[in-house]
Amino acid sequence: MASPGFRPTHVVPRHGMPAWESPDPARPTVPLDPLLPVQLVERRGDWGRILCANGWSAWVDGRYLVAVPEDPPTEHQPLATTADPRPLLARAERALARYRAAVEDLAAGGLDGESFRDRTQGARIGVVVDGESVWLYDAEGGQWAYSDGARLSTYAADEVPRATEDPGRAPTRVVTSDGET
Repeated sequence: MASPGFRPTHVVPRHGMPAWESPDPARPTVPLDPLLPVQLVERRGDWGRILCANGWSAWVDGRYLVAVPEDPPTEHQPLATTADPRPLLARAERALARYRAAVEDLAAGGLDGESFRDRTQGARIGVVVDGESVWLYDAEGGQWAYSDGARLSTYAADEVPRATEDPGRAPTRVVTSDGET
């Protein structure tokens, strides 16, 4: 039976994974089933404490958990500053081309590891295409945006929105996943 209010944040990888009673490799417990929905509730380095729907908790190697995406925004949510996805797609293409050029130079011996790190430092590119849907990372705006091909709307942001300096404009309201503000 699922605990009330349980909302998975991750699933176990498709081959399952080991679990431990505490973040200590000497204290193993039963392995987790493949694709088991879990909620990541704490991190300690690479260790992650997960909670299962039945209330059972364990520690896992958090690096291998597969994140469950939030539902895409609905049409009633506010649009991002750019409602057209094409400019963001073009920026992602240019950033990926710069990164690929650096990889090519590294593979050809034109760059050493340190030069490669220097050349790619600060590069942040994110694109997920799933049929008609696309999630794009906007490095300039520090946010993920979702598009169905026609509209672009904010999906998630790196930082909590700041209150505006404009006294005539109301501050942004932050709503958490449990609906509290």
